[in-house]
Amino acid sequence: MISHLAISDQVKKDVLAVYGLIAAAESEVHGKPVDQVHFHEVGALDAVADIVGVCLLMEELAPDRILSSPIHVGSGACILRPRDSTGSRPRHGQHFCAASPTYGGAIKGELCTPTGAALIKHFASKFGVMPVMRVAQIGYGLGTKDFKAANCMRALLGENDSNGDEIVELCCNLDDMTPEAIGFAQERLFEAGALDVYTTAIGMKKNRPAVVLTCMCSHEHQDAVVQMIFRHTTTLGVREYVCRRYTLARSERVIETAYGPARIKEASGWGVKREKPEYEDIAKIALDQNCSLAEAADLINAK
Repeated sequence: MISHLAISDQVKKDVLAVYGLIAAAESEVHGKPVDQVHFHEVGALDAVADIVGVCLLMEELAPDRILSSPIHVGSGACILRPRDSTGSRPRHGQHFCAASPTYGGAIKGELCTPTGAALIKHFASKFGVMPVMRVAQIGYGLGTKDFKAANCMRALLGENDSNGDEIVELCCNLDDMTPEAIGFAQERLFEAGALDVYTTAIGMKKNRPAVVLTCMCSHEHQDAVVQMIFRHTTTLGVREYVCRRYTLARSERVIETAYGPARIKEASGWGVKREKPEYEDIAKIALDQNCSLAEAADLINAK
């Protein structure tokens, strides 16, 4: 059923992974191989719609990570089913939450279904309290049963400071190097792990035109970059500045066009989202089609 749905391969993979968790639980409680498991209510069409719908939304939201609070499973009497052929009584749902933090509380009733438990187990990378974050959107799902507390599930989409970090800015003044030698040094600095290297025109003593060579790198690559600066430039000293920076989360996807594959670079965070084609791919299309870069970009965007 799932293989014939008009959904992406990633959504199909997620859906099958969730059903794989359910099948493993059914296999364990019934003492049967996975390929002999029969899905009960989770195999009904409404459950399929629930699981596929969640996986579709996860693909659309594309969060960097998913966190969950401990699972509130509810409480009450445990109704045991008749023993099966292996002599054990099926207890659906326990397997899903075995590796996840849970709690019961005073509410009598089931608050987490096997479908919900499997979805949380598949998507959540960590359980705990809500982290400090800037909330952008909030979604609520309300159940039909009346409890003493609100029968509600809440999902929050936001950002924290995980996209902020520290970098080192290394600078030196150069007034006795040729442009070719500076360009060669810049290439070596990138090889040493520099995040960015650039020059700024300045005027120095004795009225000499010169440049400031600036190199940004992580703490991890700092020593290697300093060594390359001294090795490939004429400077006698390097200045160091430690900077706090904020970045957008970056990713890349490949699209197929009539002119060949093209990489699309995406950036998001801090309330913005933008994308643009990779320059090298646009340039190749422009050369192949004998058109300008702007026209090549329009050809990609039209697809």
